[in-house]
Amino acid sequence: MSLKITNVKAILTAPAGIGLIVVKVETSDPGLYGLGCATYTQRLTPVKAAVDDYLKPLLMGRDPSRIEDIWHLCYLNSYWRNSGVLNNAISGVDMALWDIMGKRANMPVYQLLGGKAREAAAVYRHADGRDPAEVLDNVLRLKEEGYHYIRCQIGGYGGIGREPKKPEGAPPGAYYDPDVYMLTVQKMFEHVRAKVGFELNLLHDIHERLHPIEAVRFAKSLEPYRLFFLEDPLAPDQIEWFRQIRAHAAVPIAMGELYNNPVEWKQLIAEQLIDFIRVHISQIGGLTPARKLAALCEAFSVRTAWHGPGDVSPVGHAANLHLDLVCHNFGIQEFSGFNDALREVFPGCPEIRNGYLYANDQPGFGIDIDETLAARYPCEPAVIQWTQARLPDGTLYPP
Repeated sequence: MSLKITNVKAILTAPAGIGLIVVKVETSDPGLYGLGCATYTQRLTPVKAAVDDYLKPLLMGRDPSRIEDIWHLCYLNSYWRNSGVLNNAISGVDMALWDIMGKRANMPVYQLLGGKAREAAAVYRHADGRDPAEVLDNVLRLKEEGYHYIRCQIGGYGGIGREPKKPEGAPPGAYYDPDVYMLTVQKMFEHVRAKVGFELNLLHDIHERLHPIEAVRFAKSLEPYRLFFLEDPLAPDQIEWFRQIRAHAAVPIAMGELYNNPVEWKQLIAEQLIDFIRVHISQIGGLTPARKLAALCEAFSVRTAWHGPGDVSPVGHAANLHLDLVCHNFGIQEFSGFNDALREVFPGCPEIRNGYLYANDQPGFGIDIDETLAARYPCEPAVIQWTQARLPDGTLYPP
């Protein structure tokens, strides 16, 4: 009797205080199931509804080994495509099917994808602070912990500085001043480099908070600090401006956190306007499209740097890592770390040692979920404040 899908469900949990979504695909073989990450923290319940109300009835009774066909079925069945909600729901199913395939073969997923190109993945961590001195303290702490790549921010996204002079009656929001932000970041890197030299690889994330011409000028101003990369300088609808950054600044560019579909990245890769692809793997639909994206990037000397903050579940981090291990054009992996609660809820989490992330050798992604423990950490959807970014005059701007 051939194997069939018997159940598909979305599990919501927040062991680290950040809402996560994991999809569990069960099969007709008792005890054989797969897990996938579908985390879209900003819209948790719509993803759960897409999984439970639409993908489950679509997939019941199908052969879980037909991963490619099932991915396209899920993608095309909604007719309108490229939604962040639907892509994440598809990702949860897609990763779970790869997990099942690995378990059936009694092999880690990285073996199914061609085997290791490296033993572990170098990761970068985040060092923030209220002033350059505090940023430096955090950089030195992470260096002492064994990290070789560190992203430096000051005051979070949009920087820190004087409160902008807002118009009377200006609406509430996360206000920031682009000029203050740029100047403060330059001073921060000057301070950090003066203390640590160039032995550490430093990174920075603009988070799309600059007008295009400001991003060009800012990238050029950061040349002396020799960044490993400058992340997300422009919004997805400003692709043409990457030519200007490339023409004027010799700073490696990482891009893609907000991307949903190939139209957003094909031109940047084909014209070699970026150096690292930074997509959130569940946001583009899972492991199946991500491995194809990595292969496209390799043809144009673009390296991978998958999105890996706290709003990626440990299952998603494991999927990132399995791709990192097999892709010849791997660059770096963002990693937020696991607290004790995450490790308890998700047994088999990848392990970090001396700045490198290691997968275990268990079948599939090598990670599980304790649903009883997961239920002790309920998600509490709320109005999100940090994505209400505003310029000094109150204009909303990409967060």
